[in-house]
Amino acid sequence: MSFSPEAEKELSDGLEILKEEMQALRLQRHNPFIKNGKVDVDAYIEFVTEFNEFINHAPKPFEQMIDRDMRL
Repeated sequence: MSFSPEAEKELSDGLEILKEEMQALRLQRHNPFIKNGKVDVDAYIEFVTEFNEFINHAPKPFEQMIDRDMRL
């Protein structure tokens, strides 16, 4: 597929603008589970617990894992 020089310039300019906007979004990204550069496990567990409650997901009872050969 071939483009006219004007169309190629417009496409090139559009791609440059898109790259700049994506870079701005990357810089403003926020992960709510990371506090002071470390993963905040309590925040994650609280989120999952509240989300399960929101979707009416009943928690499963804890079952102890028992195996004769426990390898990691």
